[in-house]
Amino acid sequence: MRCLLINPFYPLSENPSPPLGLAYLAAALEKAGVEVEILDFVVFPYIEADFHLKLEQFNPDIVAATAVTMTFDRAIRIIQEARRWCPDCLTVMGGPHVTFCAEETLSAFPELDLVVLGEGEETLVEIAAEAGRGRNWRHIRGLVFRQGETLVSTGKRPHPIDVNTLETPARHLLALGRYRALGMPISMTTSRGCPHACIFCVGRKMVGAKVRYRDPVKVVDEMETLAGYGFCQINVADDLFTANARHCLAVCDEILKRNLKVKWTSFARVDTVSLNVLQRMKDAGCQAVSFGIESGNAEILKIIRKGITLSQVIAAVTLCNQAGLLPHGSFILGLPGETPETLKETLAFGEELKKLGVSYGFHLLAPFPGTRVRRDSAELGITILSNDWSDYHANRAIVETPAVTRRMLDDIVIRWENDFNRYLGLVAERMAAGEASEAEAWPLVNLERTVAIYDLMMSNALEKRGGWTIRTPADHSGDLVNALADHLGATEAAGREKRVSALSHALEKGFLKYAVTADRIQWKWVDKLTGRTEAGS
Repeated sequence: MRCLLINPFYPLSENPSPPLGLAYLAAALEKAGVEVEILDFVVFPYIEADFHLKLEQFNPDIVAATAVTMTFDRAIRIIQEARRWCPDCLTVMGGPHVTFCAEETLSAFPELDLVVLGEGEETLVEIAAEAGRGRNWRHIRGLVFRQGETLVSTGKRPHPIDVNTLETPARHLLALGRYRALGMPISMTTSRGCPHACIFCVGRKMVGAKVRYRDPVKVVDEMETLAGYGFCQINVADDLFTANARHCLAVCDEILKRNLKVKWTSFARVDTVSLNVLQRMKDAGCQAVSFGIESGNAEILKIIRKGITLSQVIAAVTLCNQAGLLPHGSFILGLPGETPETLKETLAFGEELKKLGVSYGFHLLAPFPGTRVRRDSAELGITILSNDWSDYHANRAIVETPAVTRRMLDDIVIRWENDFNRYLGLVAERMAAGEASEAEAWPLVNLERTVAIYDLMMSNALEKRGGWTIRTPADHSGDLVNALADHLGATEAAGREKRVSALSHALEKGFLKYAVTADRIQWKWVDKLTGRTEAGS
């Protein structure tokens, strides 16, 4: 049995990390004896001919894609291509979007065979076993499928997964080297579940209200492994790492017991932190804590069932400062009850927090399938302006309230983006004049480096032009990075300089290597963990 797992494209601006959910699925399948490969179109370009070749070579029995709402359109197109070129394979999709749009999706796309509801590890293993038998899906819980003209749901699985029985994520199947070269973090979890019921979030409905905690020893075993991978940091991606102080402290104590030096970040709520917990997190290597603040208006916080107060936000931020942790806040604009006055309150509250050392940012409300804000939009006074799933990236308005228009919401975010771009422009000017400190220049240098490397990856530049024939000994001596830049193609002087800088950094860090044979030089992105070069998709 062979299964091909698909991570559909989403943009670099979303700060991607190696796909943890697919790595968990792959680990469960491998334990069950299934041969697994992962295609990650976040860090590899989707090239139709290459995808067809992969299907021909691997000949999968199952092609399974994951999707959030923003990536659904790309995921379903890949499923359609898989069905066209591999007509006998079983096509499967999971993730939060189809979990809450299962019937709608299966009705609209006959190329898709099965939708997995909620957590997928156990369900996908059972699918793989049944795929080799009679394909009788009725006895597998957690599925929606088509039987003739009828759609059949087997309902939710009876019990949440015991997180301590999960296999270690199969990261050996992921293109870790590419994410590391881009300066992206690597993620892990210490628990699953969210006890809170915010009306804009699907987290609780996907993984359950009861938080299930992993053994702190196993957590730190995994963290210790990840610490050796050379990533800039580890993101603890729990919905709420600080949900239980005892678990949080146990993880931190295990890190300290091993004297493990690792940088990590986490998500928290302002009503779940204390100075003791935050100080222990800092001692154990935590660098920053992210809080969902959502609004600077107390009434909106009640409407969305956030369950926090603005005074708790100030208190949590103050505690972070005392502990030496960087607090980060996120706001959502366009929530139910939003008016021009509440928008001003939120912007003013953000500026108040900024004075307290908080970095913060905005998203615009995206009424995802499965959320109460979508289901009860009329009752909540929300007008949904788009059902084009590719619009659900939360960076441009797709909702309005009776008092706030799309234009008003977009203007705030666009102004925010323009201010940031102006700031980067000023940094660039100071760098050109030799006036910028290293600390001041670093964010811009890092951003430019990341963009340059990503452009090379997604254009398959090394695969197409990263090799040349050696004619004289001088062809493989001297400044090979500049030679590589020449072979990659002409660009304006400033762009070429940034490209050379990015390539030099990648070579120095071991993200990029070259091989010299008798008559040829070939450059490739390299996964330093396994010593193998990463083949394209």
